[in-house]
Amino acid sequence: MNRTINYILLILFTATVLVSCNDGASLQKYFVDHQESKDFITQDIPISMLKIDESKFNSEQKEAYNSVSRLNFLGFKANETNAETLKVELAKVKTILGNQKYNDLMEFSDRGNKVVVKYLGDDDEADEVVVFGSSKDMGFGIVRVLGDAMSPDKMVTLVGILQGAHVDEGQVQDIMNFFK
Repeated sequence: MNRTINYILLILFTATVLVSCNDGASLQKYFVDHQESKDFITQDIPISMLKIDESKFNSEQKEAYNSVSRLNFLGFKANETNAETLKVELAKVKTILGNQKYNDLMEFSDRGNKVVVKYLGDDDEADEVVVFGSSKDMGFGIVRVLGDAMSPDKMVTLVGILQGAHVDEGQVQDIMNFFK
């Protein structure tokens, strides 16, 4: 009798664990699944590696910059032979980012290039910020911004900082060369 009860408890426990596991698509899983693919490039970039001059930052800008610890980049390079693959991969990424758990932060387009910024978390704290940019001619890139005590407001401030910053191109040269 005890043996039967133990088997039933084991089966219930196993079923609970399996049901609670989410096999849905996630951005992290997408990164892992594509990091070795030939049309993709991945790179982890510590924020300190960008060598941005912080001396002219105000306190709000410093706080935003210091809340980020690293950037994970995944890029897909479009060419004449992989147009269908580009469509499939774009659809996968858009499906993942279309999930309700991703909150919209900003979106803009410029000369056929589209950039979407989303975040995981709530209005006070972002667990992860995602920057997704795509172009029919070049492909697409996804940047996962990871850190501590990030907030959506800080990320808007950070985007402004990075737009005006003089980033040492040597630090991201592999990425730039990939899309040439």
